[in-house]
Amino acid sequence: MESNEIQQHEIAEIEEFADKRETMLSEIRKVIVGQDRVIEEVLIALFARGHCLLVGVPGLAKTLLISTLAEILDLEFNRIQFTPDLMPSDITGTDILQEDPHSGKRQFQFLKGPIFTNILLADEINRTPPKTQAALLQSMQEYKITASGRTYPLDLPFFVLATQNPIEQEGTYPLPEAQLDRFMLNIEIRYPDFDDEVEIVMQTTSNVKPEPRKILDGPKILRYQELVRKVPVSPFVVSYAVALTQRSRPGGAETPQFVKDYVEWGAGPRASQYLILGAKARTILQGRYAVSIEDIQALAPSVLRHRIVPNYKAQGEGHTSLDIINKLLAEVKSPMDGTHAR
Repeated sequence: MESNEIQQHEIAEIEEFADKRETMLSEIRKVIVGQDRVIEEVLIALFARGHCLLVGVPGLAKTLLISTLAEILDLEFNRIQFTPDLMPSDITGTDILQEDPHSGKRQFQFLKGPIFTNILLADEINRTPPKTQAALLQSMQEYKITASGRTYPLDLPFFVLATQNPIEQEGTYPLPEAQLDRFMLNIEIRYPDFDDEVEIVMQTTSNVKPEPRKILDGPKILRYQELVRKVPVSPFVVSYAVALTQRSRPGGAETPQFVKDYVEWGAGPRASQYLILGAKARTILQGRYAVSIEDIQALAPSVLRHRIVPNYKAQGEGHTSLDIINKLLAEVKSPMDGTHAR
């Protein structure tokens, strides 16, 4: 059985990884102004082998951020614009009838769809019906797709970033809870502040086109993804993450009263797993070796936001899932003596 303890050479790799993080941020900032929290969380999801749902109004450089990320990581990038008439085979690929030029014999040949890439941008994913949205499910969880009864593996690393526009609701198909749960993080992208917007306008209305350098490649990313899972985490921190998740469920014995009053559905065990995996990735991206409670708290809004469903009473009184998460973070205390949080 493989040891989970960090070896001496892996400590050197973590230090190298932290240096690479600074270089990656520097290159991304040549193109993207501001949005530091968004960039950090996208990197955390990538190196934790998760997928991201980016929620923001149009014009906040979501596509530019993802294409820039693919460029500096030297990964193949595809974009799918989700529309109401998009079919599952438009994503996965389909069999087409081909004629052999030598024998004249005709046979079906699989033509790969745009999902065969490293970074996939699923743009406005809620504009397509559930049948097509579900075509992404298997790829996100199992890193393979099935078409015409045959299964095809996807090239690794494989990373899905989906976008949703929170303004336009007409003609959209909200993602079902089962599919939302496949996304490790739900990242909210907000408008830039005044100074950042001035810089954006200055940068995008001149002839100067920033050219970010390649920093990593596929094999190196896979190695760092392995390294993330080797980061040690104490039972004390794990129990805090699990307590945070369990107390978001309205039927729990230790559930706070405000959760019983305002939550329809709470977060499942996958939320606890992603809290820990994300915290591990955040830890070594910052050049540290052990996960802390602060790492869990920093990621809790993006991990839990789409997994806690407010009930009608909460919606009527204007309470969002983020309000409930903030109350949970205030309610669930980490024990000062290092014992398990229960």
